[in-house]
Amino acid sequence: LDSALPRRISVTGFGYDHAIFMSYLAAVPMLHACNDAERQEIAERAEPRQIADGAAIVTEGETGDEFFVLASGHAAVSRGGQEVAQLDPGAFFGELALFDAAPRNATITARGPATVVVLHRDEFRELLGDVPSLRDSLLQGMARRLHDLDGTA
Repeated sequence: LDSALPRRISVTGFGYDHAIFMSYLAAVPMLHACNDAERQEIAERAEPRQIADGAAIVTEGETGDEFFVLASGHAAVSRGGQEVAQLDPGAFFGELALFDAAPRNATITARGPATVVVLHRDEFRELLGDVPSLRDSLLQGMARRLHDLDGTA
């Protein structure tokens, strides 16, 4: 998608049926605590994006201003050219770049065709204030990652 497009878009304008997009959002574990109105608010601010097999979704070392939820498909996480993890539908990534200006710490590459739900920095920050269940799920997921890292250190 052209980055010059407006950030708030109609998913139907890109060939997405609204009901299908809402079902993607409802299937994302991070959004299970959200009610229908909250998921609708997320849908209004989010951008669905199709990713081709083998395409980099984010690249290590680059500056980021987007948060991603893997709605369908799978992805690989690599650091320094070494694969360190696999992501399944429902996984989220990119949030650190929205809190800290440091470069991306990993490359995420699609393994087969994938669909991601993208929130740009401004929409992401607005939603954290407007949708408490999203904020709480994000914080729980980040805490879980820290606990996992502590266990491997």
